[in-house]
Parts: sequence; structure tokens; C-alpha cells
Amino acid sequence: MATFSIFLGIVIAIGIGAMSPGPSFVLVSRISITNRRLHGLAAAIGMGLGGAFFAILALAGLVALLKQVEWLYLVLKCAGGLYLIYLGVAIWRGAREPISVASPDGRGTHAVSRAFVLGLVTQISNPKTAVVYASIFAALMPQDPPLALMIALPFMIFVVEAGWYAIVALAFSAPRSQRAYLGGKVWLDRLAGAVIGALGLRLIGESLAILRR
Repeated sequence: MATFSIFLGIVIAIGIGAMSPGPSFVLVSRISITNRRLHGLAAAIGMGLGGAFFAILALAGLVALLKQVEWLYLVLKCAGGLYLIYLGVAIWRGAREPISVASPDGRGTHAVSRAFVLGLVTQISNPKTAVVYASIFAALMPQDPPLALMIALPFMIFVVEAGWYAIVALAFSAPRSQRAYLGGKVWLDRLAGAVIGALGLRLIGESLAILRR
């Protein structure tokens, strides 16, 4: 019973974190609107695998290494920030480019594999997520966790992350959402690009602040 309570507590904490707004939400919603539903679901699977990857790192204790070797953490943090800035600029620059959403025959504007890779890379580009996972695990995991718990957590975290972003994909791939997007594409793309870029700048800014200490 105690093991189940620990398992449930970690899953709930990760789920709340997944639902908080961020670049992952912006990316999945935009992919779902501008392509077909399958693209959004592929991005959701990428997000889920990224979450499972961080869970495995946290369980293996590798995230603790990032905390101890500060320069490595800062390098990864800056790299993640630069990637988000690049993604934000690309979305902003493409705001005025004409686009058509998924056609009636189900064909999207991009390959499904590209949507999956974008989801995965965006999820793992932020090392802060890894530290959040490690903090939750450190706070809730027992000192000698059962093997079953360590096996179940990465799988369940994949389900939570992928499940949440699948809901986002289903909501934003609806025809009504697509029509609303086409009606305000320029400003919606600029807003999405600005949000993602700002989050990237924040990552880099936090890294520079640490270096000044």
C-alpha cells in the first residue's frame, strides 16, 4: 500500500507539471492545428518518450551529476535555451507564410515523423525538466525503492505525458480550432514564437545569473 501511495504521489506531481503551460503545450497545439490529428498525436508520443527518458535519468541518479557538475548543467541549459529561441524565431518568421490545414483526404503539411521528432527534441531540450523530475523523485521515493516501482514509473510517466498532450492534440485538431487559427494565423504564430523564444531567453538568462554568482 505504501508503495502504491508513493507511485500515485509521483504520478500526480508529474501530471500537474505536464499540464502547466510551456513550450511543449505551444508546440503540440500548433502542430495539431496546422496538420492533421495524427501529427499532433505523434508529437504527443514524442513528449511522452522525453518524459520517460527524464524519469530513467532521475532513477539512475544521473541528474544528480548535473547538480554536482555545474558547468555541464549550464552548458545543457544554454543549449536548450538556444534551441527554443531558434524554434521561436522560425515560427515568428513563418507567421506571414500562407498555410492550409489538413486536407479532407487526411494529408498533412509535414511528415508525421517530423512532428514526433519535434515533440521529443522540445521535451528533452530543457534540462530544468530533468531537475524537476529528480526533485520529485528525491522527495517522494523511498531510500530503497522496490524494483517494481522503478520499472513502473517510466512507463506510467510516458502514459501521463503522452496522454495529456494527446488530449491537447485532439482538442486543437478539431475543425473549429483550425478555422480559428486560420482567422488569426499571423498573430497566433507570432504569439507562439514569442512565448517559445522568451522561454529560451529565460533559460539562458538563468544560466548567466548563476555564472555571475
